[in-house]
Amino acid sequence: MEDKPTLYVETTIPSYLASKPSRDIIIAARQQTTHEWWNKERSRFRLYISQVVLIEIWAGDAELAKLRTDYLRDIEVLPVAEEIGKLAQEYISALGIPEKSALDALHLAYAVAYNLDYLLTWNCKHLAHGEIRRKLKRYNDAVGLDTPEIVTPDELMRRDE
Repeated sequence: MEDKPTLYVETTIPSYLASKPSRDIIIAARQQTTHEWWNKERSRFRLYISQVVLIEIWAGDAELAKLRTDYLRDIEVLPVAEEIGKLAQEYISALGIPEKSALDALHLAYAVAYNLDYLLTWNCKHLAHGEIRRKLKRYNDAVGLDTPEIVTPDELMRRDE
């Protein structure tokens, strides 16, 4: 088996894949990029999700929830581990993530606890944000943990030369 980089698929990815085309030009571009990445690039990675992703994608409209679930059907679900909750609480404090966005800290904790190479997301407020990335790296370095690259699908697209 070839050694592929590991990648945690955060909830915004299946949400963009399953949502109706947006009239907002930024969101429409992200939807298009997400579909391109999903169709052309995902096979280069070993994909993982968590129970947190499943809980989030099952919320809301039942038809869209089924579609989001279908996109993730063959992706391995990482087991729940006690240290993930503890680590998420540390991230909420250290990174300044508001309590109402605690699930974002859980996504980070899963990717870190399982030592994954990437966390793929369109959440640019609490995850793929330069200041959050810097604080996360500093915190993880201080406690001896590796930090995954937190990226958007656009950042993992191969570019034709």
